[in-house]
Amino acid sequence: MSNQVTKNPNFFDSQVLGHPAGLFVLFFTEMWERFSFYGMRVLLVQFLTMAVIGYNPGWEWSAENATALFGTYAGLLYLTPIVGGIIADKMIGYRWAVVVGALLMTAGHASMAFETEFSLYFGLGLLVIGTGFFKPTMTSIISEMYKDTPKKKDGAYTIFYMGVNAGAFFGMMLCGYLAEKIGWSYGFGLAGVFMLLGTLQFWLSKPLFGNIGGVPNKNKKEGVIEEIESVQDANGEVEDLVENVNKEEEPKANPFTMVDKILIVITSIIGFMYLINDPMSRIAGINLFPFSVGALEGQYFSILLGLLLFLILVISRISRYDRVTRDRMIAFVIFAFFTVFFWLSFEQGATSLVLFARDSVDRVMTGNAATIYNVVNTLLTIVPLLFISYVLILLWKKTYKIIPGSNIVLVICFAGMWSIVGWMLNRDFSTISYEVGYSAIQGEPLMDEKTKEQRKNEAGELLFAYTPITEQMEVPNGAKVVDRKINIGETKEFSVGDKVEIITMNNEHTAFGFLDENSLARAREDGDNYQRDNGIILASVKQINENEVTITVSWFSILNSFFIIAFASIFSKIWESKYNPSVTGKYALGLIIMAIGFGLLAWGSYGMQEGVKVSMMWLVFAYLFHTLGELCISPVGLSYVSKLVPARMIAFMFGMWYLAIAIGNKLAAVLGGQIENITEQYSLSTFFLIFTIVPLVAGLLILALTPLIKRLMHGVK
Repeated sequence: MSNQVTKNPNFFDSQVLGHPAGLFVLFFTEMWERFSFYGMRVLLVQFLTMAVIGYNPGWEWSAENATALFGTYAGLLYLTPIVGGIIADKMIGYRWAVVVGALLMTAGHASMAFETEFSLYFGLGLLVIGTGFFKPTMTSIISEMYKDTPKKKDGAYTIFYMGVNAGAFFGMMLCGYLAEKIGWSYGFGLAGVFMLLGTLQFWLSKPLFGNIGGVPNKNKKEGVIEEIESVQDANGEVEDLVENVNKEEEPKANPFTMVDKILIVITSIIGFMYLINDPMSRIAGINLFPFSVGALEGQYFSILLGLLLFLILVISRISRYDRVTRDRMIAFVIFAFFTVFFWLSFEQGATSLVLFARDSVDRVMTGNAATIYNVVNTLLTIVPLLFISYVLILLWKKTYKIIPGSNIVLVICFAGMWSIVGWMLNRDFSTISYEVGYSAIQGEPLMDEKTKEQRKNEAGELLFAYTPITEQMEVPNGAKVVDRKINIGETKEFSVGDKVEIITMNNEHTAFGFLDENSLARAREDGDNYQRDNGIILASVKQINENEVTITVSWFSILNSFFIIAFASIFSKIWESKYNPSVTGKYALGLIIMAIGFGLLAWGSYGMQEGVKVSMMWLVFAYLFHTLGELCISPVGLSYVSKLVPARMIAFMFGMWYLAIAIGNKLAAVLGGQIENITEQYSLSTFFLIFTIVPLVAGLLILALTPLIKRLMHGVK
C-alpha cells in the first residue's frame, strides 16, 4: 500500500455506500461547482439578449453578438484545463488547484452579479481561468485515491458523475428561477454563493485526505524511489532498484522537434487570438485581424491558416511512427473530427434553444395543466434532493468527528437549497391567473404567408397587430384604440376592478407581468436612462381565473441532466451486453439520434406564423433525443486515448481532443447566433433543419467508414 494511504488509514475506514467517505466530499465539491457553472451558463445568452425595457431587463444584444461572446467563453473552458492540469501536477498539487480554481470562479460569479460591462467580461475571464485549475484536478484526485483498489474505480466515477449531473440539474433550475422571477443578479449571485460554500467544505475536509492531492514536494524520480523503498525494503533490493531509477532514461522515440514546438506555439496563439477577436470585433469594433484575403475576413483567414498548420503538425507527428501506431492514431483523429459535428449541434442547448424556449414556446399553463406541471415539477425536484440529502446524512455520521467544519458547511448548503426549493414550489402553487384589460392601438392585419389571407384566431376572429398604450405614449390622431385583454400570473391577491401596472416580460408583446413598487420605479428609471418609452401599461383586473404557472426558460435545460440520470444505467447495461455496438456504431447512433431531436423541432416549428408559439412537448422530446445521443457518444471519446495513442503522444492527443470540443462549442455558438437572421430570411424550421441534416450526414458518413476505421484500429476494441 502506498505511503499516502498508510499515513491516513482512517480515510479508508470511513465508508459511505461502500466507498471511502472522501469520494462523497469530492461528490459535493463537484456538485456545487457544476451548480454554479450551469446555473450561470443557462442565463448568459438570455440575459444579454433580453430587452433593456421590460419585466426583467437585460442588455438587448443581438443573438449574434451574445453567442459570439458565449462561444469564446465555452471554447476557452476546454483549453485552459490543459495548462491548469500541468500546474497542478507539477507545482501546487491537486487540492490547492481545486481551491484556487474554486475561489477564482466564486469571484467570477460575484463580478457578474454587478451587471456592468467590465464586471461581466472580468467575471467571465475569472471563470475561464478558475475552470482551468478546477476541471482537470477532481478526477485526478479520485484516480489517486483508488490506485490501490482499481476494481472500485468505475463505481467511484459513476457516483462522482451523479454529482456532476445533480449540480447541473439544481443549478439551472434554481439559478434560472431566481434570475427570471426576481432578477439576473440573484441568479448570478446564487451561483457564486454555492461555489464559495463548496470551496469551504472541500478545504475543511483536508484531514480526511491526508497527503492525497497534496503539494508535490519531490520530483518524479524521488517519488518512484520512495515507492520502491516502501514495497521492496523487506527483500533487500533497494540499492539495485534505486540505481536503476537513477540511470538516465533512454531517448524517447519520436521526440518533439523544434519545428513541432514552433507550430504548437503559432497555432495556439492564432487560436487564442481568434477566440478573443470574434466577440471583440463584433461588440467593441476592435479587430486584431484588420485585413482581408480576397473575400475572406482576416480572422477567418487566420483561423483557417492556424488549422492548416495544426493539421501539418499532426500529420508530421503521426507519420514518424510505425504503421500500426500510425493507423491507430489516424483512427483517433477521425473520431476527434466527428466529435466537432456532435458538439456543434448538442451545444445549441446553451444558445439557440434558450432563445427558442423564451420566444417561441408556449410556457404558460393554467388550470389542470398548471396543477399537473406543479406536481410533476415537485416530484422532479424533491425526490433527487431527498436522495442527495440522505447521502449527506450518511457522510455526517461517518465523518463528523474527523471533519466537523466541512459537514457543517454542507448542512448550511442543503438548508439553503431546501429553503429555495420550498419557496420556488410554493410560489408556483400560489400563482393565480388574472385577466386584465388595457388599451391598445390596432395596427395592420396579420396575414397568412401561405394563403395570403388575413389570419383568424380559434374563435374565428380576424387578427391584427396591436401596440399597447403606455403611460408615456402619445396616441396619434385617427388611431384606432381598442380594448385588449391578457392574462398575468401573480402571487399577490387582487380584486376585480383593481388598477395595476404591467409590462412586457419578453422581447415581444406576448406575455406581461405585474409591476410592484420597486419594479415600477426601476422601469421608469430605465426609460429615463435609455431615453425610451418606459413600457409601463395601465391596466385593470377584469376577472380572477384558476391557478397559473409560467415555466422558466431555464427549466427546459434541466431535462438533459434528468434524462442522463434516468437512462445512463440502461445504456451502461447495453454497452456491457452482446448488443454493444462498435465504436463507429456508437458515434453514428449518437449523431443520428441527435439529428432526430432537431428534426422534431423543424417539424414542430414548420409553418409557424408570427405571434404563434409551439407546444413545449416538441422541446421536451428534442432534449430527450439529444441526451440519448450524448449517452451514445460519451463512452467513446477520451476512453480511446490510452487504447489508440502511444504514451509519448497521450498528452498531445488529450489536447487535440479538447481542441475538437472547443471548436465544436465555438461553432455551435456562431451558428446558433444566426437563429434570428435565418428565421427572418427563411424560417425557424429552416434553422433547425440545418442541425438535422449536418449530424445526420456526419452519422451516416462515419457509419460508412466503419470497415476503414476497424482496419486502422488493428484489433483495438
